[in-house]
Amino acid sequence: MQKATSFILDLELTEIKSLNAQYVLMKFRDKNPLPPMKPGQFAEVRIDGSPNTYLRRPISINFVDTVLNEMWMLIQIVGDGTKTLAKAQVGDKINMILPLGKSFTMPQPNEKAVLIGGGVGVAPLLMLGKQLQEMNIPVTFLLGARSAGDLLELDEFSKYGTVYTTTEDGSAGEKGYVTQHSILNTALFSRIYTCGPKPMMLSVASYAKQHAIECEVSLENMMACGIGACLCCVEDTIKGNLCVCKEGPVFNTNVLKW
Repeated sequence: MQKATSFILDLELTEIKSLNAQYVLMKFRDKNPLPPMKPGQFAEVRIDGSPNTYLRRPISINFVDTVLNEMWMLIQIVGDGTKTLAKAQVGDKINMILPLGKSFTMPQPNEKAVLIGGGVGVAPLLMLGKQLQEMNIPVTFLLGARSAGDLLELDEFSKYGTVYTTTEDGSAGEKGYVTQHSILNTALFSRIYTCGPKPMMLSVASYAKQHAIECEVSLENMMACGIGACLCCVEDTIKGNLCVCKEGPVFNTNVLKW
């Protein structure tokens, strides 16, 4: 996991698409080549026009298209900041600091990976799946949501691996939670990557430990500065208190006190 040099950029919004009542997909470009970005890294986004939003908002990098020089973000609308951001218009310039944080660790050849996501936590897994496919690593996506309408970007995920889903109400895929999906009982994986609600990640980490599988999680602690200065995103680990924004957001579960 390596940390890249970060840049402060005004990126132009080229497309915004409503996925459902809670989520929008935003695509950005720049007149210059975008800086290298890796799966698991994030941006600190400045929210203009929201009087109650004083700090930047940390948002995962969903995907990077190097041919189009385009970066995607999957935005969950949860408060004043994201509500304001979701009202941006094509052509608007959005100020960001990126890329921030450390990325997922790439597996060794001949490994088999399962990428497990829930809610907006699926965001960093799309870019990760693409990179793994380019490495000829077999990719399985296991995506969970409350109902069928909450499953996000399934068409995009299917480009890079086999997609399985769960929903709590049984409206799509298998009924239940991701860790209850039958694929985990029938397939052998050597590596797990996961991001989503903390209870889900705790359950995934427990499954990984029980089956002696290497597991990395992308934490979603509140991150105000993105550079390890404000200390509001600290996580207690076996190495002491670590800033998630600087030492993560990706951690091997063996490091966490879970």
